[in-house]
Amino acid sequence: MAKVAIFLADGFEEVEAIAPIDILRRGGVEVSTVSVMGRTEVKGSHDIYVQADMLLEDLDFGAQDMLILPGGGLGTQNLRACEPLLEKVKEFDAAGKYIAAICAAPTVFGQLGLLKGKRATCYGGMEEQLTGAEKSTEAVVVDGHIITSRGMGTATLFGLKLLEIFTDKATADDMAAKVMMP
Repeated sequence: MAKVAIFLADGFEEVEAIAPIDILRRGGVEVSTVSVMGRTEVKGSHDIYVQADMLLEDLDFGAQDMLILPGGGLGTQNLRACEPLLEKVKEFDAAGKYIAAICAAPTVFGQLGLLKGKRATCYGGMEEQLTGAEKSTEAVVVDGHIITSRGMGTATLFGLKLLEIFTDKATADDMAAKVMMP
């Protein structure tokens, strides 16, 4: 079974985290929610509290197949301030392991220099922070091992694309039908 970790920081956009978690878990992917805040209770951007499965220091990064960063303005700033997470994102990128981000969070990849020569998307108006990327307005962009998406309205599509990566298109299409995706 594939294993992924999604990182939660105060100010994260709730739908951008929960929709992919839900889709992936329904599809049989093991998802760990990981707080970078030093406590397991994390406050979303709309005052919804989520109990993370674990703290960053407790995650076995070597067992993960993908790292996922949800957006939210403050959430992205808090992720960007977490040096141990940034180091692991760079390690995953260097190893060609999957990294994914949605909304404002793809700017973290841009600022780390990971998008040079890659296609990427993000929340509208933040494209200049996708340093070195070929910018797109597609809902979800996959370029090799890097997956990016635009925002809350594309969160389910993002989750379905991540599921497709770990299973296949037929499984993702079946899941889309089950969740009544138009």
